[in-house]
Amino acid sequence: MPSILHVNASPREAHSQSLQLARLFLDTVREHTPGVEVETLNLFDQGVLPEFGTTAAQAKMAIFTGQDQTPAQMRAWEDARAVFDRFAAADAYVFNIPMWNAGVPYALKQWVDIVTQPGWSFGFDPETGYRGLMENKHAVAIHTSGVFTPGIDPAFGSDYSSTFFADWLEFVGIEDAAHIRFAPTVLNADPEATRLVAEAELAAHAPRFAARLESALVRD
Repeated sequence: MPSILHVNASPREAHSQSLQLARLFLDTVREHTPGVEVETLNLFDQGVLPEFGTTAAQAKMAIFTGQDQTPAQMRAWEDARAVFDRFAAADAYVFNIPMWNAGVPYALKQWVDIVTQPGWSFGFDPETGYRGLMENKHAVAIHTSGVFTPGIDPAFGSDYSSTFFADWLEFVGIEDAAHIRFAPTVLNADPEATRLVAEAELAAHAPRFAARLESALVRD
């Protein structure tokens, strides 16, 4: 069966607006694609993400330079690879991403840094440059922010969150991606009306998302 990896980048659980929208979208997709497998990765759950510090960085450089990895480096690299394999195994992705300080939450950035490795999610050619390896995948990213909204006065914030994430998706080869925004969630005279607009956009996109899942099933 086709599979979706739902990456939850909010620690606010039931209080998270982005998570609520992601769950609503997934329920709609399930209606169009009965039996689809959905796995949720809660990035703020303890132990979900391995540390990618000195040992893992040394393991990475050992591979690049053709050196043998130490036992500790091998374990760190295997831990990182397990995170990537979970990412690569899915046919499609749903990300819910609240804006934190104009950027993405640190746990999402850590996950991105773990899975974005040469030979895993991207390749590099000295003559042609980078090439994403996550082909035939598609994604929906749901972005929320309390104060910022496109077109607002710069005194009320900037958006390096959705721009960073859109660039990363393209970098790893996930070019078929929809970005849905619910903003602002706080500095808003009628947040419910704004939320309904986001819900309508997600509902409209669900059939196409489900159709892509069906095509993945045919390829398999």
